[in-house]
Amino acid sequence: MNKFGLRLAINALALYLAVGTGWIPYIHAENTQWWAYFVMALVFAVVNAVLGPLLKLLTCPLIVLTLGLFTLVINTLLFYVTGWLGSLIGSGFGFEIEKVWAGFLGALLVGIVNTVLTLVFRRGLKTA
Repeated sequence: MNKFGLRLAINALALYLAVGTGWIPYIHAENTQWWAYFVMALVFAVVNAVLGPLLKLLTCPLIVLTLGLFTLVINTLLFYVTGWLGSLIGSGFGFEIEKVWAGFLGALLVGIVNTVLTLVFRRGLKTA
């Protein structure tokens, strides 16, 4: 599996755990089929690649002032945008977040799962 495919699979699994399992209340997936999580992961990757660096650059003083904790707020915002854009694509590839703390926990869970799985598959990500 190539590097992009492995990253997509890691993001899909992380989004499934945050959105599809029901572990975090107040987050509801519009489509619970397995392939929908890959579409969500693709939207998530695009949102993080485009908006992530821009938001971090614009809020750099705030990130420094809070010793990096403001990146959690940025990740929550990117998680919200992913759900919203997924809903706009059509066929229900997004998810709805009803409470702010649920979005925060969802973004935190996605970040933790991505970090752990990236460490587990670091050899595959380097050689691919």
